Amino acid sequence: MSDSRMPGSRWTTFKRSPFLPATVLLLLISAAAGLFAGSYTYAMANPTPHSIPAAVTGPYDRPPARPFVAGMEHALSASLKLHPYPDRAAAVRAVNQQRVFAVIGAPTGDGPVRVDVSAASGATVAQILGEAAGSVGRATGTAVVLHDLKPLQKGDPRGLAIFYISLAAVVIGFIGAIQLSVHAKALNPLERIAFTVGYALLGGFTIAAVVDWWLGALRLPFVESWLILALTMFTSGMVFTMFNTMFGRWAMLPTWGLMVLLGNPSSGGAVSWPLLPSALGTIGRWLPPGASVNAQHTAVYFRGDQHAFPFLVLAGWSVLACAIFLIWRHRHPGGRSTGPAQEVGAQEAGA
Repeated sequence: MSDSRMPGSRWTTFKRSPFLPATVLLLLISAAAGLFAGSYTYAMANPTPHSIPAAVTGPYDRPPARPFVAGMEHALSASLKLHPYPDRAAAVRAVNQQRVFAVIGAPTGDGPVRVDVSAASGATVAQILGEAAGSVGRATGTAVVLHDLKPLQKGDPRGLAIFYISLAAVVIGFIGAIQLSVHAKALNPLERIAFTVGYALLGGFTIAAVVDWWLGALRLPFVESWLILALTMFTSGMVFTMFNTMFGRWAMLPTWGLMVLLGNPSSGGAVSWPLLPSALGTIGRWLPPGASVNAQHTAVYFRGDQHAFPFLVLAGWSVLACAIFLIWRHRHPGGRSTGPAQEVGAQEAGA
């Protein structure tokens, strides 16, 4: 009889031991490693243009511009989404407003086709457009003048510094929330939010100061960049807190999936959105990492043309996370209960 009960007994013992969660974590971490590598490789290893918005001026629908544009689309294996503008000044404004990634100027006579790229709009897009313009010009016998309207800063020749500082804000943001849950578990909801605000403000300041003042990699509009980083860190921290309220000790899984596996590769920071798979390019702008990159990118390279959309995305995620945390605070594993003595003291203080 003892033999027939042994398998069930072993399983019961195993469930109550630390080996069950350790085994689950072993499998989850292994899967996460593969998904992490796969998500970044899928998004970034072989960036391919799909549809690139470009401004055009002059008689672009007749030679020499027409065969040149057709040759560009063939060389890129993608379509150029052409937006006609009355003159070059209007087209350049569209670049500054990040509506287009390049300006193709068609000559009125036998002059060269002018191609204005913008490395600050997307270094990879500018590189691909520049290489294609040169090869198509030689193949079609068209003279081409290539110019960079918005070059990158000297300390950031590949345009990745903004992605890195945004990534730091995202990752440290939710790691900070994890550490509060471990080492300051007794914090009540408003106290937890207040400390999240505190480490977000201080952490954002530190990131900006290191990158600008110490390393000199980027010349930042300091206060604006600092506040963007702080808002990013706060949003990331509250997203973890929200998931901690909803899923308890497994909160790291949805946080990692949303912010790192999906959010960072689709943010447009390492690879511009026209080169991302179309679904990622669309989704990324609605997630905190993409919103942070967009806001920071505009602040650094397109001052005066900042958009409200990325701030609304960050604020929306923050409000949603705070609301769920406060409404369901009784489900959050943190906080402290009020003891009888404290209740009496509170009643006396109220009286």
